[in-house]
Amino acid sequence: MAATDLRIGGLAPMSSCDWPGELVATVFCQGCSWDCPYCHNQSLRPAIDNSGNRIPWEDVLDFLEQRRGLLDGVVFSGGEPTLQAALPEAMQIVRDMGLKIGLHTAGMKPERFRPLLPLVTWVGFDIKAPFSKYDAITRIPNTAEKVKTSLGYLLESGVEYQIRTTVYPAILDDAALAEMKTDLAAFGISEYTLQTYREV
Repeated sequence: MAATDLRIGGLAPMSSCDWPGELVATVFCQGCSWDCPYCHNQSLRPAIDNSGNRIPWEDVLDFLEQRRGLLDGVVFSGGEPTLQAALPEAMQIVRDMGLKIGLHTAGMKPERFRPLLPLVTWVGFDIKAPFSKYDAITRIPNTAEKVKTSLGYLLESGVEYQIRTTVYPAILDDAALAEMKTDLAAFGISEYTLQTYREV
């Protein structure tokens, strides 16, 4: 699928927090099939945005051309970027411009995530909860196995990453966080970032 088919719901022209240590533009991809109660990007959840706020891919490229030499890279965020078949071509175009590629993902589509790994420099991987509580967080059944598969692909790839969790207190109490720590330790992960939940 052509990069021009990428559905974009927003563009942050400059960020130093979406990819630690890098100055990036962030492309917010439209669509997410999960229903996490604390989502800060509810407007990005529908696969199709009928609000008229969609940003054409050509506008993103024009912006990046204007910022050549000022940005280190581009982060594809969401929503869930891996839901879109146009993402690989969009990433390749940005790479060809000499920019690094970052990806924010929750790992919900391992079959699409794995082919992207050779294109990316860094992945921000969201772990929502202990695997036993994924259905409660996402409100979608049988999500944990897909996340575990994606996490395995990430660790095998050697790509730099950050594991992070938004601590939603209604579900993630101390016992749940301890369980999550055990889950991640089984993958050899001991360092991860806990992010404070903020009311939306």
